[in-house]
Amino acid sequence: MNFVLETLRVLVMSLLYNIEAFVRLFVPRRRKSVTGELVLLTGAGSGIGRLMALEFASLGARLVLWDINEEGNKETARMVKEAHGVRAHVYTCDCSAREEVYRVANQVKREVGDITILINNAGVVTGKKFMDCPDALIQKTMEINSLAHFWTYKAFLPAMIAANHGHLVSIASSAGLIGVNGLADYCASKFAAVGFAESMALELLATGCDGVKTTIVCPFFINTGMFEGANTKWPRLMPILEPDYACRKIVDAVRRDQVLLCIPRSMYISLALKSILPTKVGVLLGEYLGAFNFMAKFKGQGTKSD
Repeated sequence: MNFVLETLRVLVMSLLYNIEAFVRLFVPRRRKSVTGELVLLTGAGSGIGRLMALEFASLGARLVLWDINEEGNKETARMVKEAHGVRAHVYTCDCSAREEVYRVANQVKREVGDITILINNAGVVTGKKFMDCPDALIQKTMEINSLAHFWTYKAFLPAMIAANHGHLVSIASSAGLIGVNGLADYCASKFAAVGFAESMALELLATGCDGVKTTIVCPFFINTGMFEGANTKWPRLMPILEPDYACRKIVDAVRRDQVLLCIPRSMYISLALKSILPTKVGVLLGEYLGAFNFMAKFKGQGTKSD
């Protein structure tokens, strides 16, 4: 195909895709059924992971719950059973340990079956200034928030590719799109998670595996305790998200095969402005929005999942 034809194709398809995107603003994609799908949730023992487990169970999905907190994980399974009569398969796993991820993944495949929806949700935050953060905590942040995604993909993606069916969900963060003062290690880990998920989505498309969908979730702070004390200068524009609301939006995005979910919607605007504005203007707006002081009163519970 020569230059003229390729260019014409790009222009025509770009127009069609933009029209499609505009229509989707008013007519969203139909929600797909997750009944019978085998959903694996990391960080399922508390917070948004627990809420997603309950939500997917209500929709008829089967559940595999991973968490380093054995008691919290069992409590989630008990809540799922009581609320929806669904038995969740519970596994204790330290997602920062590569060999443990592989070992527990093999156990899951033997005992339960092939995972069809993988949700990488486990996460930690130190909330310390970079120069005050011990090396061990920085390493742990990278291992859990980003490297763990590598190992779970390696473990469960081959079966999805073979069946050309599945869904990969990365619970990242708005801090994986825009740097935040006081969150250098966390931002680095979430930028890595976003970049990895985007690259893997392209790799799947390039190999013709269009049946394995991907969703990247980039929320602002969620009120789960993980970011306790974090604040927002303009709560109407950038509110601290309630966990139930965030959970519903995430599950809905998965069911609609939404590639990127930013919540609240103002994060889309912030991301767009970051890409086009001069750096000094971006810094000025960041100061106006309170981005320099988000973590000023942070207390946090650094080992809780997102």
